[in-house]
Amino acid sequence: MDRIEKIALVTGGSRGIGRAIALRLSRMGCFVWINYLSNREAAAETLRLLLSEGGQGALAPFDVSDFDGVQASIAKLVAARGPVDILVNNAALSRDGLLVRAGETQWDETIDTNMKGVFNCCRAVIRGMMKNRRGRIVNITSVVADAGNTGQAIYSASKSGILGFTRSLAQELGPRNITVNAVSPGFIESDMTASLSEASRRKILQRIPLGRPGNPDDVAAAVAFLATEEASYITGQIIHVNGGLYM
Repeated sequence: MDRIEKIALVTGGSRGIGRAIALRLSRMGCFVWINYLSNREAAAETLRLLLSEGGQGALAPFDVSDFDGVQASIAKLVAARGPVDILVNNAALSRDGLLVRAGETQWDETIDTNMKGVFNCCRAVIRGMMKNRRGRIVNITSVVADAGNTGQAIYSASKSGILGFTRSLAQELGPRNITVNAVSPGFIESDMTASLSEASRRKILQRIPLGRPGNPDDVAAAVAFLATEEASYITGQIIHVNGGLYM
């Protein structure tokens, strides 16, 4: 895969899938801004791993759900290193539970981070990309955006919205040589899935043709490909990384 030597911003880059993406883009030659909200220790570990491999990067703490804060924070990043060439919208949270028991706060927090966060970050970087007539935007969604899941109606709604946003933005930005795609992970080993009971894990694995969970590097590989020139004719697409869980 080609060495791209560009500026990348990975939101939610402190652990799990975000960490794997940050490291993969660094190995491809990117300077990587590692965004996080509250877990500075985990974000610092991502940066330590990146630097230990000879990569370049820095921490970028801000709340993706805060429109004004995102615009100001990304403006500072651009002033420090130049326009963002690759944006990976990975920051997300899940407030799972049956809808009959859900409150307005659960809805607002999930939508503000998972959907509004994507809008906020895209809004902050696209002018620079349009001016340079190049750019890659990759939005991380989820298998539940297509398949749904009991107890995840709110999370599913937030991730489903990203699909329409991705396809529409791809049409808007295509004439400026900017691609916009989404990667949709399935059952990936992470902090989110670690709390599942053994019975729940077995039930999910029985539905996966490959018979195993994925790992963060599986998702990072798809994101990295979409960031390269090799993927320059791919836009408005949803790449499913789920072992066949949903087809």
